[in-house]
Amino acid sequence: MPRQFKPVVRPEIFELRPDYRALSIVAEGVRNAARHPASDEIIETVRTAKPWPAWGDAHLDAWRAAYRAFGAKPQRTPSSVEALARRVQGDGRLPTINAVVDLYNALSVRFAVPIGGENIAAYVGDPLLRRAAGGESFDTVKDGSPCMEIVPAGEVVWADDLGVTCRRWNWRQGLRTRIDVTSTRMWFVLERLEPMPLPALIEAGRLLAATLRQLSPDALIESTTIIPT
Repeated sequence: MPRQFKPVVRPEIFELRPDYRALSIVAEGVRNAARHPASDEIIETVRTAKPWPAWGDAHLDAWRAAYRAFGAKPQRTPSSVEALARRVQGDGRLPTINAVVDLYNALSVRFAVPIGGENIAAYVGDPLLRRAAGGESFDTVKDGSPCMEIVPAGEVVWADDLGVTCRRWNWRQGLRTRIDVTSTRMWFVLERLEPMPLPALIEAGRLLAATLRQLSPDALIESTTIIPT
């Protein structure tokens, strides 16, 4: 890897949810595209079979409780996996962005787990999961146009040295660090609460890495489990 890229989770996050665990995957040398047969295959299994784990509904409930614990309203701003699941339940389709983003969105629904993907080249420093101090900026889109939002104190956010990269834990990603077809250095985070079994988290990460290797056989991929220290 050109440089170590290590996400950090602050202790206050584990105080809020002691059951929080995550899988961090760094991939270097990925060749993204608008579409790819390997990711299309994963997407098709979600679209046709709509597999959903037995513990999937309870996992969404756990994320709703986590959101309420820091003052968010999950019925208005759901976790990323719940928003995707609603899309599939509504019209049977997932949003189409590019091969890599479509892949991790499909795996998110298949395993009922929030998955984020970030462009490492856009990062300033390493990712940090923390409670917002209040007043941090967040770049997003409103009514079709780019805009800046101010993050309230106490909200759980992912951030780097430049600002917030994802609001409300995993609700909405900022514009700056999104993966596009030109991205080659990528970071993925799969976020788990009880009752999602840890082996299911590892299997979701294994399948993500295996499919990325089908897109890019020469890619360098490393996985790390994030646990309290």
